Amino acid sequence: MSTTFELLASDGAARRGRVGTAHGTIETPAFMPVGTAATVKAMRPESVAETGAEIVLGNTYHLMLRPGADRIERLGGLHAFMNWPKPILTDSGGFQVMSLSKLRKLDEGGVTFRSHVDGSTHRLTPAVSIGIQRQLDADIAMSFDECTPFPADEETAAKSMRLSMRWAALGREAFVERAGYGLFGIVQGGVHESLRLESAAALVGIGFDGYAVGGLAVGEGQETMFATLDFTVPALPTNKPRYLMGVGRPADIVGAVRRGIDMFDCVMPTRAGRTAQAFTRRGELNLRNARHRDDPRPLDEGCACPACVGHGRAYIHHLVRSDEILGAMLLTWHNLHFYQDVMRGLRGAIETATLDAWTARFEADQALGDIEALADPVAD
Repeated sequence: MSTTFELLASDGAARRGRVGTAHGTIETPAFMPVGTAATVKAMRPESVAETGAEIVLGNTYHLMLRPGADRIERLGGLHAFMNWPKPILTDSGGFQVMSLSKLRKLDEGGVTFRSHVDGSTHRLTPAVSIGIQRQLDADIAMSFDECTPFPADEETAAKSMRLSMRWAALGREAFVERAGYGLFGIVQGGVHESLRLESAAALVGIGFDGYAVGGLAVGEGQETMFATLDFTVPALPTNKPRYLMGVGRPADIVGAVRRGIDMFDCVMPTRAGRTAQAFTRRGELNLRNARHRDDPRPLDEGCACPACVGHGRAYIHHLVRSDEILGAMLLTWHNLHFYQDVMRGLRGAIETATLDAWTARFEADQALGDIEALADPVAD
């Protein structure tokens, strides 16, 4: 028995579900904070859990290079190593390797590359990637694939996608079935409908525990991304979770949930927290701006995170301008809490069949923007 998926409710194409894994359940739609190197940056594991996150993402490429999969396995696996007892999904490393265009060589069997850490040579194949993810003890492992660049003409996208499908079959063969552990296939094909449908059919034919949509959020824009989901998601099984990789802004997530996606990950909330950006119900804030320096209000008056409950904008602005680490910590915590609030709202709306009304309110609040109680904004 692998991972499980239970469909609890639906509203249009949107789904409310539950994924069962060896280390616990995941309520969907779900957002996974990114813990690339066995840490969600600027957050303690306990703090990540307090935001409502039930699963985090780790990365095969980074962890195999440092500290090494063998070491993590000897130390009890990734859950024990990073003190995260809940589920973990690991990206296969394909995206990171493909981004190293000057440091890697691609062939039919896999990728040979030089480490960005120390220049040492390594090789990833579908079987090696699956083996490393097993060493890490990932509840959900991802197929090793080639992330098709954007833009890519149909011929280039087809060649890349078909290589990924051959790799998907090899990875599936290498995956060791265990109770509570699953392997997801990744649909590729660029923005070309026929290729996406061919890829989805190939993966369904192989058989996976879940299906991811890869190769989006790479510069194609929201309209094109949604159009690609419109023809891709209906080709995926209804009895398995669907995961949109690397997405995104809150509005992207809401639109994708409405199209039938169940799981998401993105560095955006944590990266934004380290660059003085806050996501709120009324859009995004830049805490470097001088308009916040005398403002006692919280980042978001409807938010119950520690940053909003215990601190005003003026203090967080001061931390940011003083390069104090606490500023990045508070903003990261807030952003992750906000993302989980969005997911909680989506789950509740699907359960009560009120998703249209919930989305309308969400979009209206975002469009309203931050209401100023003080002087006109002035940027330093």
